[in-house]
Amino acid sequence: MKSMAAKMSNTTTSVSSTLSKLQSLNGLFAIYKKQGPTSTDVLNTLKKALLKEAGEQNPNPRKRKKQSLKMGHGGTLDSAASGVLVVGVGNGTKLLSTMLSGSKKYVAVGELGKATDTLDATGSVILEKDFEHISRLDIEEKLKSFIGDIMQVPPLYSALKTGGQRLSVLLKNGHKVEAKPARPVTVYNLTLQEFKPPLFTLNIECGGGFYVRSLVDDLGKALSSCAHVKELVRTKQGQFTLEEHTLHEEKWTLEHVLQSLLPSTFVNNSTFGI
Repeated sequence: MKSMAAKMSNTTTSVSSTLSKLQSLNGLFAIYKKQGPTSTDVLNTLKKALLKEAGEQNPNPRKRKKQSLKMGHGGTLDSAASGVLVVGVGNGTKLLSTMLSGSKKYVAVGELGKATDTLDATGSVILEKDFEHISRLDIEEKLKSFIGDIMQVPPLYSALKTGGQRLSVLLKNGHKVEAKPARPVTVYNLTLQEFKPPLFTLNIECGGGFYVRSLVDDLGKALSSCAHVKELVRTKQGQFTLEEHTLHEEKWTLEHVLQSLLPSTFVNNSTFGI
């Protein structure tokens, strides 16, 4: 009996220790977001996995009151997109606004000749136009006008809000939504990686608030055609890269988070260009 009690006591102590370690984390790390779920869904799955490992029974990651684990992400990736999603934990959540406004890199595959209401492959086709007249040189020439400080109109289907509600949610519920006004964004680098009509692949480095879907839509119009995003991958955000820093779902454990965590103090004193 004593042995059984001792084992239970050790188990309880171990669980308590794991939860304490989890709650003491402060910093940033990156996870891989797969295609399909929203960024919030992915974050909640991560929280649930970590809390379950720490021994919490039936953890509810969406519960806001008395959160046992403070966590947030540094920039929404569309449901259809994949790649780097930066996560802040503890005091690291205070640094996420810096990640939102900082530099990001993407690889986007666009499809000429078809426009959709969402500006990506998840939407309904609303326009079809010829694209046979477009050459690789045409695309490269038009891309030059999208480099630097430009004005961009965000997509109607987006995480932006009006009256406290997301535009995408309002649209899906049948409400009419007015387009947000054009706003200043920055494109640091933009190149054509591949062109196999009707598909083209872009390498993009941009600042905060930039929408790749709007870029591809605007590019299609500039080419006297139309286009939408077929695939989108975020390959870098701040100093976090897809190849080197992202934790895939099988590694969403306390051990792996500890190994990859960039402490808040280091980020604050860092000279990295977030």
